[in-house]
Amino acid sequence: MLVAFSVAPSGGPNGTDSVHDAVAAAVKVVRESGLPNRTTSMFTEIEGPDWDTVMDVVKRATEAVAPFGSRVSLVLKADIRPGYTGELDAKIERLEKAIDED
Repeated sequence: MLVAFSVAPSGGPNGTDSVHDAVAAAVKVVRESGLPNRTTSMFTEIEGPDWDTVMDVVKRATEAVAPFGSRVSLVLKADIRPGYTGELDAKIERLEKAIDED
């Protein structure tokens, strides 16, 4: 199971638009989970064996952001494909191969 998610606080008391400290707290949770993951400028992707494992990490990452604001926004997209592992990198490899073949 692959999940791409973005989590950010709003309504923070510090009056700044920056959310990097909150995002860093969330990404730390993801990295400490030990599951394969990748963070880009807009999303963090995580791969796990099942719903419960992956969603537990997403929940804990969301909870890590909560102290930074009065609200938390979570955007999530999932690719649920039982029986497949290593797709975090394999999907990109197949894409690159298809591009190179043209």
